[in-house]
Amino acid sequence: MIDLYKLAKPLVFKMDPETAHGVTIKALKSGAIKSCKTVKDSSLNQSLFGIQFSNPVGLSAGFDKNAEVISPIINLGFGFTEVGTVTPKPQIGNPRPRIFRDPDSASVINAMGFPNGGLDMFKKNIKTSRRPSDIVGINIGMNKEQTNPAEDYCALIRALAPMASYLTVNISSPNTPGLRNLQQKDVLSELLGELMAARKEISGGNSPALLVKLAPDLNEKQQEEIAETLMESKVDGVILSNTTLDRPQSLPETFRARKGGLSGAPVRGKSTDIIRNFYKITGGKLPIIGVGGIQTAEHAYEKIKAGASLVQLYTGMIYEGPNIANNINAGLIDLLKQDGCMNISEAVGQETA
Repeated sequence: MIDLYKLAKPLVFKMDPETAHGVTIKALKSGAIKSCKTVKDSSLNQSLFGIQFSNPVGLSAGFDKNAEVISPIINLGFGFTEVGTVTPKPQIGNPRPRIFRDPDSASVINAMGFPNGGLDMFKKNIKTSRRPSDIVGINIGMNKEQTNPAEDYCALIRALAPMASYLTVNISSPNTPGLRNLQQKDVLSELLGELMAARKEISGGNSPALLVKLAPDLNEKQQEEIAETLMESKVDGVILSNTTLDRPQSLPETFRARKGGLSGAPVRGKSTDIIRNFYKITGGKLPIIGVGGIQTAEHAYEKIKAGASLVQLYTGMIYEGPNIANNINAGLIDLLKQDGCMNISEAVGQETA
């Protein structure tokens, strides 16, 4: 599969990135991108959020915005997938072009602005595109014009909690004005209080885990305040991290000047640093999903040893192809053996022990 992707990659990269993404979604829906035999090993199994994960590698939100290809993604070897970001009302997002690649640095800048078909379309799709056994997180956001964020988030929790393995509250995309302000301690505490109440109200004792996705552009004081708030609010986990507004000088000037969030290889170190710090601050008591610049098993393992129990990727698949999850999982099995670990959970936070 990876060889076929390498053959097709030059053609794919001649397309506008958003057009190429649409073609990929259609190929997955039609079966043109074939399922593959998933790498399986008991060393990769773990239980988190009351869910049994067969492996720790997931696809991050942003790829399957409208929940169209859940099972086809799982069939590529991913242990789980996260769909969305979904907003209550449909929205077109920011003007195109709004995705930009820099192959030399294996990075992408996106200024999407939560384009999606809205809650009604999302619910219809998720019912038809997943099997009961598929582990799927649902990433929720607010509409651009919303002045009361809790209203949108609570509406989505009430509507989607019964369909979710876990829910992710996205308060860290840089492409929705004012969204990152929700990461401020007092604002976040109030918001999470309302969200946790909404989850309890609709789901009762069978409520899915509630996670919060944060930006990598937080200073150490902000990280400490947010970690304390998340623990006090009793959320179930945190996703670290979203795209960055930073622009390393090593990037080409024209690419660096693009507006939006940067993802891919240049974010790798920054996201691992925030994972490591959160793990230390929380004493490893708040499960972490690590995201940012993962292309190989070594990259994933670095985040796991820094404190991530699970990892996600998206940009890595753009550059490495659809067999990336299997490649990473095969490599993780070897890395665990080298370190004398019987299970992936033994490696979590190992470097901070």
